[in-house]
Amino acid sequence: MIRKRPSRREILQATAALTAAASFGAMGGRAAAAVQPHAQIDAVLRRATEAKEVPGVVAMAATDKGIFYEGAFGARDLANGPEMTPDTIFRLASMTKAVTSVAAMQLVEQGKLALDAPVPDIDPALGRPQVLEGFDAAGQPRLRPARRPITLRHLLTHTAGFVYEFWNADALRYVEATGTPRVLSGRLAALQRPLAFDPGERWEYGINTDWVGRIVEAVSGKSLETCFREHICGPLGMADTGFVPSPEQHARLAHVHQRQADGSLEAQPLAAPSIPEFYAGGGGLVSTAADYLAFLQMLLHGGTLNGAQILRPETVTLMNENQIGDLPAGLMKSCLPALSNDVDFFPGAPLRWGLGYMLNMAAGPNGRSAGTVGWAGIFNSYYWLDPVRRVAGVIMAQMLPFADPAILRLYGQFERGVYALLDAR
Repeated sequence: MIRKRPSRREILQATAALTAAASFGAMGGRAAAAVQPHAQIDAVLRRATEAKEVPGVVAMAATDKGIFYEGAFGARDLANGPEMTPDTIFRLASMTKAVTSVAAMQLVEQGKLALDAPVPDIDPALGRPQVLEGFDAAGQPRLRPARRPITLRHLLTHTAGFVYEFWNADALRYVEATGTPRVLSGRLAALQRPLAFDPGERWEYGINTDWVGRIVEAVSGKSLETCFREHICGPLGMADTGFVPSPEQHARLAHVHQRQADGSLEAQPLAAPSIPEFYAGGGGLVSTAADYLAFLQMLLHGGTLNGAQILRPETVTLMNENQIGDLPAGLMKSCLPALSNDVDFFPGAPLRWGLGYMLNMAAGPNGRSAGTVGWAGIFNSYYWLDPVRRVAGVIMAQMLPFADPAILRLYGQFERGVYALLDAR
């Protein structure tokens, strides 16, 4: 992994770049102009954790030349510590989806999967999908066969019809009426559910990438953990990324904190390490900020990092393009407020979806260019990759509900600081 620290010359250039410093509004006014951009980012992250707005955070950013910002602030557990460190382990949750999408695209490159053919019939939920049309007078689901088959492109773009009960009231009613396990249960039976609409008709976020992971396993003949280790994480040096943390890694795991009614944060107990019922391609990985940034750097370099080719450049380009036409994406209305707030990261902005992540069609308010891709995990970790400015960033926290206003503000301030650093180089 590239871990280039700023040279003395670069630091001096950053210190002298008063206009870049002043543009980072979190510090404000003349005081901001007197502080070099690295220190500004540090101050913003430190202040948020000291004020207990967020429990702890690790943030990193890199250009195609290497890492140029790293910071860790706050605590893994607000009640008992220890302090957050750069090697803290986080639950990636839905940030796993990008990794699974890369594994699927490797199989597309090998001719073992096709984007627009019906997906392999490895399960009736995929091969003979049903659509939920509503509920009868007794409250039982009314189902009908889907009008068209599901393709890998549908699954990778969240247009297949599989949804999450966190953001779909009918899906929530379905799991309650049928006793289907919730997604966060980790049960394989949680994937056995109907579609909310016919494939290709609209975008709605859901368990699609969990099914991609099952397809990768079926086609490759290997577990998803093995596929990742052999073909993605191993070659990229992502030694702290996997589905089952070792005892040593578990000791570095951050606690999830739940936002309380009074705004305070309460740490939740750590569950003991265990083998999952299935390797969830939609949300099962744990990792560090540094490991995930190596993954993003690979994409920033067109599929290759430090001599390890993970994807072809044309595949990465395809993944970063709009794959859903004029279908709007990125908006979710919460049905379970303890797990997620309503989601609208860029109000009024046109958002679409690539093959694995969200796509900003217009420049963002904090510096990202049109064409930037990115997404997040339900425990409030976030990433973006800007192919135009050749920069990627990740900010990791562990708290619920998702889209917490405090961490979203911090995410925006961190992004502004990263672009201030770019402008100062």
